[in-house]
Amino acid sequence: MISINSRQRAYLKSAAMTMDAIFQVGKSGITPELTKAVDEALEARELIKLNMLKSCPDDPKTAAVTLSERTRSLVVQVIGRKVVLFRQAKEKSRFELKNL
Repeated sequence: MISINSRQRAYLKSAAMTMDAIFQVGKSGITPELTKAVDEALEARELIKLNMLKSCPDDPKTAAVTLSERTRSLVVQVIGRKVVLFRQAKEKSRFELKNL
């Protein structure tokens, strides 16, 4: 797992601002199927946004930490019920964090 500094986190936050949430976590909470789908999305996109619905039994911050541990990703931010996760691609990354 990589760690990022405050400049890198700010860069990722700004990149996530214009993104739409690609997952909605509802009353089922964090299932193995959701974890697998998030893992695949992180592999393809690197940076994803999730929406935690009010029916979700988990606290958004707790759910974000659980998902990040299961997918080996970083929690970029949790604002209200929106969660942003990041995992750098193994091959060619879209996000150049080294220069920040």
